[in-house]
Order: sequence, then structure tokens, then C-alpha cells
Amino acid sequence: MNILGVYVQVPFCASKCSFCNFSSRVERASVFDSYSGALENEIKDLPEAYAARSISRELLTLPVDTLYMGGGTPSLLGARRLERIIRALQARFEFCPDLEFTLEVTPGSADADFLAQARRWGLNRLSIGAQTFDDLELRAVGRLHRASETGELVKLARRQGIQNISLDLIAGLPHQTKNSWRHTLEAAARLEPQHISLYLFEIDEKSRLGRELLGQGTHYHASAVPGEAFVTDAYEDGREFLEREGLTQYEISNFARPGFESRHNQKYWRLDPYLGLGAGAHSFDGQRRWANHTDPRAYSETVARGTSPIDELRLLSAREQAEEFFFLGLRQRQGVNLSLAEQQWGTDQVARLKERIAALTAEGWLEQNGSTLRLAERAYLVSNEVFQEFV
Repeated sequence: MNILGVYVQVPFCASKCSFCNFSSRVERASVFDSYSGALENEIKDLPEAYAARSISRELLTLPVDTLYMGGGTPSLLGARRLERIIRALQARFEFCPDLEFTLEVTPGSADADFLAQARRWGLNRLSIGAQTFDDLELRAVGRLHRASETGELVKLARRQGIQNISLDLIAGLPHQTKNSWRHTLEAAARLEPQHISLYLFEIDEKSRLGRELLGQGTHYHASAVPGEAFVTDAYEDGREFLEREGLTQYEISNFARPGFESRHNQKYWRLDPYLGLGAGAHSFDGQRRWANHTDPRAYSETVARGTSPIDELRLLSAREQAEEFFFLGLRQRQGVNLSLAEQQWGTDQVARLKERIAALTAEGWLEQNGSTLRLAERAYLVSNEVFQEFV
């Protein structure tokens, strides 16, 4: 525990996508002031909040090498509010000179003036929610931007000196076809991003589109959602295409040019410590996991009363820590190191899992080379089923 990642949650969007299962929401701009003020106060009061829950305040002294502002669409808060939050962070934490500072944006939510100001704060990485480069697919899921605006945003960011660009793409959206998916991949590649996250549409009861599909309804373009076979082919086609374009897959859903892997997201998969701030944000110190109130209004009201917004805290047993090491670490293409696991949690914890590892390896879902254990490529699309074997 010698470096730290910080995540700031801004759970607001200009519109709610039909496929979204996150706790983000559309709110009036008046809510942004109270939420921003709550974030500033949470940052300021962290020592007292941690002391009240017996969380080591040593975390707050660690240098921070990654800052990720996500949501939601943090850029909706505007430059003035975001700058106050960043100043509060700078007053609380020591930022490393090579800080990776990522901001999530949607096309149309950030203009040249905003990006120029963000650059002065130290912003050096943008994660853009492109999702698709097909306007019909964008409209079908409730996105407000046009496909052309994604390219405009990338060019604008680069003119402002932000060279590290990541694009989010989703396979399996309503009305998506083999041709439109290939168009999306090619349009993304023409922008020469340093990073691409390739996600698969999932049927989830927490989203409007997911509930419609589960209920066999037709609203939200449910009847135009492609089948599972299409999504499988789209993922494999996407993997092959991006590899040819020089974007190496380093995690099940993530591809990057050499040296541009998301350092912040790697903390999650490697069990490195990180602190989450804001409504619904999660934190991890190596032994404990805790989370803030999910509802933004409840979060803001709690902080305004001078009370810690931490809603739940759990101390992980050695067994749970070892399980997380496997089902999170195996998401990475490089896999996990069995010797490291034995050093960290003891041979007994790893021995308990070796029978499952041997069975999964024999079935071709895992590959072992010495102390290195990794997920076989054929298992990427059924990775959740494999990971369940470690829980």
C-alpha cells in the first residue's frame, strides 16, 4: 500500500439510456450545487469519517497516482464546480507527478473552453461514451448525441493537448447489424484512440430495456435487439479487428496501445487500494470494502448534517480476499501468479482452490504455465461462469 487511486462519482446524465443499469439519473442543474458542495465537504471531513468507522487514516497520506472522475457524466457539473472539487482533492491528497487523471464525458457535454480549463487542472485522459457510430442505434437507446459528434470531441480534445483518448463501444445494441458494427469499429479506429473498452449488451432487470426484454415486450426497441449469437460474433470480430489496429487486449473488455492501459482500472483487478467519493462510490484498502449512500440526495443531506456518508463496510476474511484475487485478477490477459497468492494468503487458501483450478484447466477454461494462471481466450465470453467457481 504505497500508492492510491481516487475515484469521484458524479451520478448525473443529460438523458438516461434505456440499457443503463447504473444508479445515474437526470437532475435539475440546481441539484448540482448541493452535490458538489457535499463532495467538497466529504473530502474535507475524510479523517473524521474514517476514524468513526475504524478505517486507517494512513490511506489519506498515500500519494495518489490515478484520479478518475466518472458516473454519470461529470462534465455536466461544469468547469466551476469541478474545479472546486479538484482543489479540495489537491488540498487533501498528494498527487504524483505522473498522475493519470481521467474524466468521463459524452459527446456534446464538453466544449473547447471546458477542455482548456480541465487541461489546466491536470486532466490528461478522456473516456468518451461513444457506444456506437450509428445514429439509428444511438437514438434507439436514448443517446442525445450524433455519431459525428464523437469525432468532433476527439479532435477538439487533441487540439487542447489531451492526447490519451479512450472510447466506449457496445456490441448488441438495438438495430445493430454486422455491417453497422463493422462501421462502428472502423469509425472508432479512424480516430486513432489510445484505448477502447468493448462492452457487451446485457439483459438486466435494473434497466428499462432489460425489463422490457425479460417481459417479452416491444418498448424501447426491444424487438430490434440482436440475439446472443450476434453478440458473440461481434465480440470476437471486435477483438480481432482491434488487435489488427494495434490495440492489444489486456483485459476481457479493454484494449490499449502499448503503455496506454488504464492504470486506474488495473487497481480494481489487482486489489490495489482506492478511495471512492460521492454517492454510491466504493472503496477498498486491501482488507475492507465500503460504500457510500447510493441516492445522491440522501448522500448530500447526510454530508450536510456532518455525518459520514458511508452506508456499508465489510471486513474481508482471508478466504474472501483470496477468492477476489482470482475472480478479479483473472479478468486480465496476463492472469494471476499462484506463488504470489500463497505468499499473501497462505498455502491453505490456495490449496482449497487447486481442485477447481485443475478441473477448469482440464476442461480448457483456464491455462497454467508454471505459477501463472490465466483465463483461456475461449472462456472470455463465459468468464462470469468460470469466476463463480472461485466464490
